[in-house]
Amino acid sequence: MAAVKRLAADLGAYLCFEDEAGQGLRPPKGRTWALRGSRPVVRVRGRGNGRINVAGVVCFRPGMRSHFFYRLHVYHGRKGEPKSFAWHEYRDLMIAAHQQLDAPLVWCWDNLNVHLCPQMKTFIDEHDEWLRVFQMPSYAPELNPAEGVWSLLKRSIVNFVATDLGGLVRIVKRRLKKIQFRPHLIDGCLAETGLIIECAMIEPPGSTSST
Repeated sequence: MAAVKRLAADLGAYLCFEDEAGQGLRPPKGRTWALRGSRPVVRVRGRGNGRINVAGVVCFRPGMRSHFFYRLHVYHGRKGEPKSFAWHEYRDLMIAAHQQLDAPLVWCWDNLNVHLCPQMKTFIDEHDEWLRVFQMPSYAPELNPAEGVWSLLKRSIVNFVATDLGGLVRIVKRRLKKIQFRPHLIDGCLAETGLIIECAMIEPPGSTSST
């Protein structure tokens, strides 16, 4: 990871961490108030058995505001409908982040099959002037700040019940937008991993460093 940070500093790039999460119509469970020995039960009318998948990326550069970008994939449970993101949707997320930040990207993500497909590799090779991609270690979610965003999202919709996918999409977008406009929350996700984004020391030409 140190080599990745050095590369980002050398390129003047944003260090980006991507990850995916999903949420169905059944909300995350959380604690609430109730009479002793009486578990609260909320009954609702709902329809559908679909799911929302979210691909998100957190972006950091020393001295700059932290950013979070995302894409949604809504699965309605229909026959033949793709359940998860296709490679071109990840490509579009990369392009959108690059356009919004107007800077090179050092992109870190896991070894998901679609991340390693030939089409994605070709796209990465064709755009190496602004995009460098690194695979993170397997089974190491504790190193990915994007995991902290999913934790914030899940906690914000604890015990929230949506009657259909449209309602779930609206609440998820609303919660993610709040995170986007609160960079201190994104910085907190980075702090949870123990990673530190430091400014590189730049010496003027001809200078010598003392030992």
